[in-house]
Amino acid sequence: MNRRRWLQCSALTAAGLMAGAGRATRAGTRARAKPHVVVVGGGFAGSACALRLRQLSTDITVSLIDPAEHYTTCPMSNEVIAGLRDLASITVSRHGLRRAGVSVRVDRVAGLEPSRRRLRLDSAGTVSFDRLVVAPGIRFLWDRIEGYDEAAAQRMPHAWKAGDQTARLASQLRGMPDGAVVAISVPSGLLRCPPGPYERASLMAHYLKQHKPRSKVLILDANNSFPKQSQFTDAWSALYPGMIEWIAMTEDGAVQRVDAATMTLYTAAGAHHVAVANVIPPQAPGELAPQSGLASDHGWCPIDPQTFESTLVPGVHVIGDACIADAMPKSASAAYSQAQQCASAIVCLLFGRDASAPVFDSVCYSMLAPTRAIAFPGHFQVADGKIIAEESSSPAVMPEAAAAAHWYADILAKAFAA
Repeated sequence: MNRRRWLQCSALTAAGLMAGAGRATRAGTRARAKPHVVVVGGGFAGSACALRLRQLSTDITVSLIDPAEHYTTCPMSNEVIAGLRDLASITVSRHGLRRAGVSVRVDRVAGLEPSRRRLRLDSAGTVSFDRLVVAPGIRFLWDRIEGYDEAAAQRMPHAWKAGDQTARLASQLRGMPDGAVVAISVPSGLLRCPPGPYERASLMAHYLKQHKPRSKVLILDANNSFPKQSQFTDAWSALYPGMIEWIAMTEDGAVQRVDAATMTLYTAAGAHHVAVANVIPPQAPGELAPQSGLASDHGWCPIDPQTFESTLVPGVHVIGDACIADAMPKSASAAYSQAQQCASAIVCLLFGRDASAPVFDSVCYSMLAPTRAIAFPGHFQVADGKIIAEESSSPAVMPEAAAAAHWYADILAKAFAA
């Protein structure tokens, strides 16, 4: 979609609302209550959508519901594991959203009543809405790898939701003896931040090279390839020769079972006893999605790519990692782009304005070392009811790491008003 058309739609909406309010006042009639848009989930997608709705029209009441007052970002969390940042540097509060006029409620959604346009909350209250945006992120499919459950994750941390698990994995990396092995188990299927495991391997290798140079990183992969594989492997050869070993699925890389007590990962043909095991489990949309009927039989949430409205539950929009966004990756920048388009679509839907087909942009950065990174730019459009990558999408580039830091600061400001 043409961005100018979306901005024109929003401007026309605001102008029409102000004119309508003026006519109602002159006629001595009671003004209609503002439409209420509720956003569930305060990650990149949900926060950015709430903020954008507030920016597009002050004639909408915008509420954000999330169980946590602070949000720890997955972007840059691998730097925390490698000792290049601390957790505080990747943790943001809701203060910026509140200053922007978003009503933030720290609570958990217990259930959705779509026919009544109402949410039930854990606090026993309810919230009504005119439009609902659900950005539930991901949940882990425990026991898809035999023996890997929430208890096992305390000894074999996944660190795929940033926070305590990130700190746990960082601590284990620091405590392992020189000459030992740290293993990363990568699942098959759709994954939050597909290049993330390979960025993690890079930064772990950087830490080990500095502090435990006889150690190595073993990647046990349930896939036969990974994003920008040649750029990663070329960088590994140059920066960390002999320190990173990648084993593909066809070479017996898929982990089928773990024994957390002995720190052993089992593939079909072998066992790997390691000092540190970073087991990333298979993933699906956050729990609210299947509970509310937003997820399809194959697990993820189908949406209309023009508006991100669920094709299963009318009046509810799904954005971020949980939705089926076709060619778009499950990443912070993709979630932010989806949030912008979803917010614009909701404004137009609420006030009867037409909108053209959207376009999307994203860029993902993967750190190779403190001074080197890979950038994955992408441009997407809607065609034949699907989100497709534009042929003009730029190839991966290798900028200075400062570009990644600048991108991170920028997206925090745009998504969280941080």
